[in-house]
Amino acid sequence: MIVVDDLGWADVGYNDHTDVFQTPNIDALAATSLVFTDAYAGAANCAPSRAVLMSGQYSPRHGVYTVSPSARGDEKTRRLIPIPNVDVLDNDIVTLAEMFKSVGYSTGSFGKWHLGEDPRTQGFDHNVAGSIRGLPKSYFSPYDLPFLDNGPDGEYLPNRITSELLTWISQVKEQSFFAYVPYYTVHTPLQAIDSVKEKYLSHPRIQSSRHATYAAMVELMDINIGRIMRSLEEQKLLHNTLIIFTSDNGGIRSIAYQDPLRGGKGSYYEGGTRVPLLVSWPKRVMPRTDSTPVINADFYPTLANLVNADVSNRVLDGVDLSRLWLDEQPIEPRNLYWHFPIYLQAYNPNADQSRDPLFRTRPGTTMRQGKWKLHHYFEDNSYELYDLSNDLGEHVNLAGFLPEIAARLSSELSAWRDSVQAPIPTEVNPEFDADYTATVTAQKLMKN
Repeated sequence: MIVVDDLGWADVGYNDHTDVFQTPNIDALAATSLVFTDAYAGAANCAPSRAVLMSGQYSPRHGVYTVSPSARGDEKTRRLIPIPNVDVLDNDIVTLAEMFKSVGYSTGSFGKWHLGEDPRTQGFDHNVAGSIRGLPKSYFSPYDLPFLDNGPDGEYLPNRITSELLTWISQVKEQSFFAYVPYYTVHTPLQAIDSVKEKYLSHPRIQSSRHATYAAMVELMDINIGRIMRSLEEQKLLHNTLIIFTSDNGGIRSIAYQDPLRGGKGSYYEGGTRVPLLVSWPKRVMPRTDSTPVINADFYPTLANLVNADVSNRVLDGVDLSRLWLDEQPIEPRNLYWHFPIYLQAYNPNADQSRDPLFRTRPGTTMRQGKWKLHHYFEDNSYELYDLSNDLGEHVNLAGFLPEIAARLSSELSAWRDSVQAPIPTEVNPEFDADYTATVTAQKLMKN
């Protein structure tokens, strides 16, 4: 299971509309995979998305809503006191790794953990570079990362993590194994090998040196995907290995635009939550494209069924996709939900495409039902309704034009929040200053 950090839906070659991103290995994998066009992360930023993936539960059940704290941004521009955030996944939660261990799998984590101090306390036998840390100080050695010895000066972190992974697989390949590969890349700091970055600087659609560095990081990540695939083939493991490739959330729009999707990391518009998803299993999963809306909470029940693990006593919000994967049998229609009773400050007010120039998101909840996407924001109790089949970019709010649909979805959204005891912030922030907020907003929008 490969989970790239902050890789946007539009930042892989097979989805790229700009011809910037060079990902031949990922594109080759896509050609032999079940490609989901409407796949989602369980949250729009790192820790909560990983918590959803590892628990199979929506955020209100485990309380990981963001990377702490929940009160982000200028205090005088927040109308409400946000719900406190939980920093780590509680040890009482049976993780995806613990599920695999229950049926005899060896388990290894290679890269970013972000849900506790050491993934070995949460179901993994082997840990390379995983801790509470959300990003490396440097992608070049010395890394000074917990649970990773520094390599030779200048060694590149994705290359090292891949080498550690391949060594481990060679040691455990005679038994069943679960390899979780949450690369730190392509998260900031933006750092790439100079020779790779150089070729992007002259690309006609590269916007800046920063954009070129990011494109080079994507290519360097892709090279390591190629290393994994070649190693599995050489070790004659490819035919019996299920491979999942995805991202933990949308890309940072101020680094790489996610068009035609609106917004990016931290936003609950499509650009913040829609992610690439490939599922490959030779002769078991037929290569094809599927537009079923799915979410990373679905991995837990699906994989549990595939390895015959008993999870009947666990509360899981995802659904079993195994018949969809293996037999092309459609799943029952269902709603997808995202709850975020917190604040995330803007990256770039002019580029983020957020609802509010000061924040990527203010407290609220969103849901998807078929082609409909409903947003509910708590500060002003307002709703936005979009028809994704005709307005993938979420540009035209239909809530006022289709009140019956908005009301029906709102009722279902409210019932879901009640069912999972999702907390809603209601306490007014006494420091909020409307005049100050208006002034700061104008200043930031005029800055560039």
